[in-house]
Amino acid sequence: MRTRAITGIFFVAVMLGSFFAGPVIFSVFYGFLAILCLQEFYGLLKKAGLKPNIPLGLISGAAIYASFAALFHWDAYPEAATLHKLIFLLVLPLAAILVNELYRDTETPFANIGYTYLGIILTILPFTFYHTLGFVTNTGFDAHVPMAFLIMLWANDTGAYLTGRQFGRAKLFERHSPKKTWEGFIGGILIAAVVGYILSIYFKELEWRQWVSMAIIIGIVGTLGDLVESMFKRSINVKDSGGLLPGHGGLLDRFDGLLLAAPVVFVYLYFVFN
Repeated sequence: MRTRAITGIFFVAVMLGSFFAGPVIFSVFYGFLAILCLQEFYGLLKKAGLKPNIPLGLISGAAIYASFAALFHWDAYPEAATLHKLIFLLVLPLAAILVNELYRDTETPFANIGYTYLGIILTILPFTFYHTLGFVTNTGFDAHVPMAFLIMLWANDTGAYLTGRQFGRAKLFERHSPKKTWEGFIGGILIAAVVGYILSIYFKELEWRQWVSMAIIIGIVGTLGDLVESMFKRSINVKDSGGLLPGHGGLLDRFDGLLLAAPVVFVYLYFVFN
């Protein structure tokens, strides 16, 4: 318990610190986390006897994140305005995943290809959407939105755990996560909504209704992301996604809610600000 608490405090401090370090550090930090999550995903597949193309998968993932992240920094360098066209070079590493399988002696080449792409879809793309939350207001870098996202995500997780432990009776999705209950699910959403309202007092980018709506989306879709990750781990018979965070498991265990919620929240906020 002590190890879990110390790791949790350090983890939260580093995450929050990334918002105050400026847009470049913010972009690099979450790109680094995205690659670590992808590597963790591929590591789990290897333990299950599967053979994703790890080198090309990591290269493609890094290229995708970096290409989209760079779009938000080139505005400060007018002479680099045409460099966004380099994003079309992404087809090269993505196509290489297919071609390289011709030279690998495996019995399930398309399963390898599929799992390689799946890792990119489940980890890199969500972090790319999450990174974009820092720029979704169309006023340059604004750390409040991605910071609020994480605070509400943590509030939902904590609220679901506490209310589920105290009042939980009806199982939410026992086949994939026996400990989750409807009471915890609803309690997590309500607590996240309250936190969203409190954030609206200090963060003026959105009206309180929009912050609360964002919290409800995070509560619902974030829980589904948690269930999807649990389904994945059960399908390959592992308990924790890794051991990078003592007492907490792996990075995928910490960011499972973000993986589905970040793209949905981005779409919601895109239409709010546009």
